[in-house]
Parts: sequence; C-alpha cells; structure tokens
Amino acid sequence: MTNSFEEFSRAKMFFVIGSNMTEAHPVAATFVKNAVFKGAKLVVADPRQHKLVDFADRHLPLKVGSDIALLNSLMYVLIKEDLYDREFVNSCCIGFDDLEETVTGYPPEKAEPICGIAADTIRDTARMLASVKPVMVCYTLGITEHTCGKNNVMSVANLQMLLGNMGVECGGVNPLRGQNNVQGACDMAALPNVYPGYRKVGDPAIREKFETAWETREMSEQAGLMIPQMMEGLVDGSVRGFYIFGENLANTEPDMSKVAHELESAEFVVCQDIFETETTRFADVILPAAAWSENNGTFTNSERRVSRVRKAGEPPGMAQPNWWIFKEIARRFGHNWTSDSARKIWDNEISVLAPNFSGIKYDRIEEDGLQWPCTSLDHPGTCVLHGNGEFTCGLGNFSPAHWTPPAEVPDEEYPLVLSTGRRLYHYHTRTQTGRCEGLNDLLGEETADISGIDAETLGIENGERIKVLSRRGRVTVTARVTRQIPQGLVWMAFHFAENNANRLTNAAFDPDTLTAEYKACAVRIEKEG
Repeated sequence: MTNSFEEFSRAKMFFVIGSNMTEAHPVAATFVKNAVFKGAKLVVADPRQHKLVDFADRHLPLKVGSDIALLNSLMYVLIKEDLYDREFVNSCCIGFDDLEETVTGYPPEKAEPICGIAADTIRDTARMLASVKPVMVCYTLGITEHTCGKNNVMSVANLQMLLGNMGVECGGVNPLRGQNNVQGACDMAALPNVYPGYRKVGDPAIREKFETAWETREMSEQAGLMIPQMMEGLVDGSVRGFYIFGENLANTEPDMSKVAHELESAEFVVCQDIFETETTRFADVILPAAAWSENNGTFTNSERRVSRVRKAGEPPGMAQPNWWIFKEIARRFGHNWTSDSARKIWDNEISVLAPNFSGIKYDRIEEDGLQWPCTSLDHPGTCVLHGNGEFTCGLGNFSPAHWTPPAEVPDEEYPLVLSTGRRLYHYHTRTQTGRCEGLNDLLGEETADISGIDAETLGIENGERIKVLSRRGRVTVTARVTRQIPQGLVWMAFHFAENNANRLTNAAFDPDTLTAEYKACAVRIEKEG
C-alpha cells in the first residue's frame, strides 16, 4: 500500500475494484464501512454484487476480465472533459501523451460492450471520481489474477496519477495483501529478481554487497525462476529437487491434475510446514515447523508496517522455528551462520543489508511497529509513499495498456465463466481453518454460486448437487443460487480439496509476473446424475 489504514477513517471517497473486502479482508472492510457511515463516498467495481456493494454509492458490475477497458474509458472521460489534475500530471509525471493516445481508443460507447457498463454510467463515474479530492483506491486479487494482471495494476496507477491522488494522505494505490505475511515475504526476497529490501540481483554493486555479507562468490546476475517455471522444470528435468516451504501447492495452483503430475515428476521433494497437507503426500522429507504463535519474529502487513510477533506457546514434538531449520541445513552443508534468534537475524543482518529497513530495530517496534521505508534510527517511518509527487524513479511514469480478453472465453461447449476467490469462514486450502470445528460448522462444504437466471435456464434448484466441468476437470458441488452473481458467471472457492475450484482453473499466466488467471476460465454446468 502507498498509504495507511489509519487514513481510512478520514478518507472522503474510496474506489474499490476487484476486491471482495468483506470476506477476503474483513478488518479493512470494517474501516471502509465505518468511513462510509461518517460520510465517505464508495464506488465498487466488481462482477459480483457482494456485501460491500450494500454500502456503495455506486456499483459497476463489470464483466470478468474487462478492468482495463473500464479504467481506460474512465481516463478517456477525465482527459476529454479536462477533469484530470493537470498540474500534478505536468509537474510530477511523464508519458502523458502515450496515455492520452491509448485511452482515445476507449470512449464509453466503445468500452460499454467490452465491460458491460453503460456509457453514461462510465461518464458519471469519471466525473464522480474527479469531484472529490483525494480518492483512495483499493484492490486485491480481482485485479492481479489475470493474464493481464500487471497491466491491470499499471492502469489503476495510471488513474490515480491522472487524478493527482498519489503522494497524499487518504489517496494512493492500496493493494490489500492476501495472506498474513505476503508483504513480509516479498520484503525478505521471496521473489526471484531481488535481494532483501528489493535490491536488484542484476546490479553488480548490490550483488557484491550481499556476496560479502553472505561470505560467498559468483552469485548469479540473472533472476531466478518463478513457481510455474519451477513446476514445469520438474517435468523436463531442468529442476530436480523442490523445497516447498509453507505452501500447499497441490491445491492452490491452477489445474490440479497438471500440478500433481509435476510434483510426481520431481526427483526429491522437501515440505516444511506446520501440518501435513495435500502437498506433503508428494514429499520425500517433511520438516515440522513451528506455527506463528510458537515463534518469535516479525510480520509486515499491507501498509508496510513491521510488527513484533511474540511466542505464545512452545512448538509441539520435533517442530522448530523456520529460521532454525534453515540454519541447521546450512550447518550440514558446512556454513556456520552466526545469528541464533529472529531478533539477531533482523537487527544484525536484514536491517544492515536493506536500506529500506535500516532504521527498524527490535527495540523500536515494541509497540505499534514502523512502516518502511525507515532509513535511520531517528526516522519515524513512512506513512505515505511518493510524498510531494516524488516517485522512486523520479517522476511518475504513465504505463498505458490496451485491453486483452482472458486466455479462455466462453463458447458453445463451455458457455459460462468461472471466477474464484475466498469465503469468509475459511482460509485458502483450510490447512489451519479446516481443523476448527466452529468454522466447519459455519461453512462445511463448497458451493458453486450461480445466478437465478442461469439456475432457471438449467432447471437447477438452490441446494441441488450439480457438476461443474472445464476442459481440465470436473467437480461435484452444491448449487447456491444468489442475487450476488450475474448471468453467465459461476463463482467458487478453493477451500475444500474434494471439490476444489482449481481442478477447473486454467494454467494460463501473466507473461511478466507469471500470476495465474484464477479469475476467468470457461465452464459448463450439468445436473448430477
């Protein structure tokens, strides 16, 4: 997030796109709802009429995968009607001419058949966004989990720069991170192209700094592999071993049959986790890890706040903290890593090597934590990124993109679109929440959510067992007929192994980020029996 949760209570307007916050991020959604009760405006752009829509001044029920067409059309109106922040654009941004040229191809009348939003509604929404200063934009996986996910994100940023909503309180671009330490994992270089603190692996000076600190030589100047590349490498032999740490890949990756084949092809698999999962059945070795409440350390949340995590109990049996397991494996390879606690790893290594975190020490985060960048011991942390229109690269760079359809669209054989996500009571593949009887009482099975129109056409009753089929697989599941779903859409989660939506999803990926297109694939529905 470029901004902070504290600002939600003071925001004048929110534009939430591709995010079912009330179920996927209920705490953040509460902040938004409280702001609405105090008078903030809310625009929600999402194919489903989920519960946050009940609080919205306007709902834009766009078609799945049409975000760029909608965003470009909004920007078309802002430019054509001279509603954009000309001063901010001229002084703080570059690439406006390219943006203007691109969005010229998306007048509302042309965007309407693509995104399903009436041309007049697009115009009124653009004027509404321009009438309030600033506007906070929030998004989640409904924006990123597409073959055009990167371009979706860039288009959201284009809109906020065009409106002059960057670098100011109660504005900005605010992705709500999907897991309890996604932000922290990225910060610590769980990405193939950076070292901790987003230091680029291709920079010789940075690489030399880490070689010196880690007492090694000739580290690669090339970015590493992303998960889809690793998985494919297991089949062609370019990747022989696979170390899976805290991830249930067998159920979370698209096209589960393909994933099973890839994991079965590995010569050697190590799984390090707190429970046995559907993935550990492929493992040659399982290393039992301590859970978050059985370990000391830090988490970094969506707003870049680094906070302490304190042990509440001892790990059971042979389970150990993750850092201890890694250190012991390194020792058996002949390396003697000196840090022997999470605190020493942070204070003596992370904060020393990564300038963004150099001002964050354990004795400074005893209370509320600090938001990075925090570059010195007297730095208060950074609540708002890009202050005064000063971007990391100097000027904000408009990166216009054209709309592209999903990799797989409905046809005569598979006439419906399947989109996937999370439900309130469970988390991902239920590795943890599935062991809680109370949560299983609240949600004990998966459903396929469909519209009343499609249910009537197919002769399906609410609560009836149905089959959902794609080109990759089929699942039998209970139908849930609901007004939240538009005609032509089927919506499912991936919490339950036996009827997991990822048996159906398409292993098509964004060409740059290699994020899978979980939000769109073609399916059909049949009555059971």
